[in-house]
Amino acid sequence: MLMTLGLFVFELPTVLFSELQHRMGWRHPSADRTGAGPASQFTGPGEDKITLSGACVPEAGNSASALLTLRDMGDTGEAFPLIDGTGFVYGNYKIENLDLRKKAFIDNGLPRMTDFAIDLVRDFG
Repeated sequence: MLMTLGLFVFELPTVLFSELQHRMGWRHPSADRTGAGPASQFTGPGEDKITLSGACVPEAGNSASALLTLRDMGDTGEAFPLIDGTGFVYGNYKIENLDLRKKAFIDNGLPRMTDFAIDLVRDFG
């Protein structure tokens, strides 16, 4: 198991991601001052986004329906706990985007491979 998002498990029978990008930010709003440069103040964490990307290859044991499960999870608008295979808890994340690129079609129109990228945004609520 690479990671879980709620009850969805990223592993061979579903889909595996090959890259994880984690972008974290912190807020430092500034205010203009007369006769001096702007002053800034740290106000806490900002946006926290994770992008998982990989490929779904049914011939290699992946399930094409797993991508539909992720789509359905995104449709709920809910936040799900994100936990990696070592037990590290990232927090609760919502599915913001799911990009699919199907390619290498067989004669009945089914793709032999679907590249995917899923954007997750942390829910601090």
